[in-house]
Amino acid sequence: MRPLLAAAAVLFLAQGSMAGGTPTRGQDPAPQVVPAPSAPAHQDSIAPHAMVAAANPLAVSAGVAVLRAGGNAVDAAVAVQAVLGLVEPQSSGIGGGAFLLYFDARTHRVTAYDGRETAPSGADPTQFIGPDGHPVPFAEAVLGGNASGVPGAVAMLELAHRQHGRLAWKGLFAPARRLARDGFTVSPRLAGMISGNSPEAGAPDARAYFTRSDGRPITAGDRLRNPAYAQTLDLIAAKGAAGLLTGPLAEAIVARLRQGPRPSTMTLADLAAFHPRATEALCRPWQPAGIAPTVICTPQAPSGGVALQEALGLLAQTDIATRGPNDAKGWFTLAQASRLAYADRDRYIADPAFVHVPVAGLLAPKYLADRAGFIGEAAGPVTYGLPAGAPCVSTVPPSSAPCPAPDATLEPGGTSHVVIVDARGNVVSMTTTVESIFGSGRMVGGFFLNNQLTDFSFSPRQSDASPAANALAPGKRPRSSMAPVIVLGPDGRFVAALGSPGGSSILAYNLKGLVGLLAWHLPPQIVAGLPNLVARGNSFSADPFPVPLAEGLAARGMVLDVSRGEASGLQIIAARPSSLGGGYEGGADPRREGLARGF
Repeated sequence: MRPLLAAAAVLFLAQGSMAGGTPTRGQDPAPQVVPAPSAPAHQDSIAPHAMVAAANPLAVSAGVAVLRAGGNAVDAAVAVQAVLGLVEPQSSGIGGGAFLLYFDARTHRVTAYDGRETAPSGADPTQFIGPDGHPVPFAEAVLGGNASGVPGAVAMLELAHRQHGRLAWKGLFAPARRLARDGFTVSPRLAGMISGNSPEAGAPDARAYFTRSDGRPITAGDRLRNPAYAQTLDLIAAKGAAGLLTGPLAEAIVARLRQGPRPSTMTLADLAAFHPRATEALCRPWQPAGIAPTVICTPQAPSGGVALQEALGLLAQTDIATRGPNDAKGWFTLAQASRLAYADRDRYIADPAFVHVPVAGLLAPKYLADRAGFIGEAAGPVTYGLPAGAPCVSTVPPSSAPCPAPDATLEPGGTSHVVIVDARGNVVSMTTTVESIFGSGRMVGGFFLNNQLTDFSFSPRQSDASPAANALAPGKRPRSSMAPVIVLGPDGRFVAALGSPGGSSILAYNLKGLVGLLAWHLPPQIVAGLPNLVARGNSFSADPFPVPLAEGLAARGMVLDVSRGEASGLQIIAARPSSLGGGYEGGADPRREGLARGF
């Protein structure tokens, strides 16, 4: 990283004239000016030995305390997740799922852990189709008991801890238990979600939890206690994932999900049968012209890792490294790569245990070179490609299989990201979620249950009978946009780790983060604060951009819609070169409440 370049590289962030708009009702307002941290980075975001970056200071403090006690990155991740589920329940929790990457500093191996939720054995592929034959409204589907999958985050963390942890599992929940029993101060972001108009915030369980004894809703600065959550953590601390997926908690989950409206078919057997996956990470070299070679690692499908790798592969065919944050052509190129990757992702990515995902074909050099030819100079129509291995690609004999149907699954941004580097150099990059804001709005044991099954395609087939790869099926894991990243040098050394929440926009947020960090050589905090541009199909949603950049994009056919805002939540930690003293430098997205801190 070259922090001293930051001031010149991001002068546009301090400009007062921004291309803006009026927020749409019910969505996070777009900031009028994207906050621009000063350069060089604040000393709090630099640490010589270890660091935690997460979306809430209380979670960061818990993680740092574990690291100071001799724990490693996985130990700290368990503690951080337990606290986030309490203080940031709108985003993640033990009732949800997660993807985690772990870099072992001794072996230089990156392992991918899949804690994505699964559909119960009684799930129906058409359960989100209404009596009129059309998909039910999302606001209705999300509140149903049948929106929840089997939660996988705790089982995933338990597996990672069993393989890599150093401290005793039961002690890692102490910070969260203490906060739950004694109470914590409600942050402005949580208070805003409580008073928001999302359907989940108005659900009965959420309203009961967030209402004070005098009948008024919890507001920022109030102290919130959750003794039920403390008891839940006691069970998990004593019994591991079995404390959640079997016994009284499992019975409570099943009972709550089987209540109307739209009751679930979830059974105790479904919960007990959940198994996280551990695989080698999906790692690919990345070296656009003009930058040092790196290796980018992400999880495998059904995560968003494949699509992110494709977008990076497309950018490697371009001059993106000669551009920068003040260059409209650079943003245009980044957005076009996103559009092409989204088009393929919406056709082909799903649970590989149920459908063939043509990963090799999507990332093949010739395919990427051919697809990159569509980036062009103007934002024309974009469609999906035909990679080798796709079911509709010509074969010998010719294939009669139809191409997968287009899938425009809604993915609200109720998600969080965590990056941790411990004193031994081990790294965790984890994206964790309950799906929508407060998940399904249903609670048991002091935590919210997810609504991850709404990440499946509501329609399993299109009018032409072509199947959706991401159609719902019993035991299947829904496609996800979550794509935690770890970046290595060609020698296997740690370079950086990052990730973001944001629903289907995660691909664009992470892509921007990697380009800013590796191609534009900006320090982590500056990268986290860069504007967002999410280009998918013919939609170009964005934060306010400086007028010259917005005009330059419009001249290329990208008229920015800033009415919805783009509430990313990038967390970043990068290794500092020895010429700057070594150690680590972190960044936390100024759109949220997080920070990066260590020792």
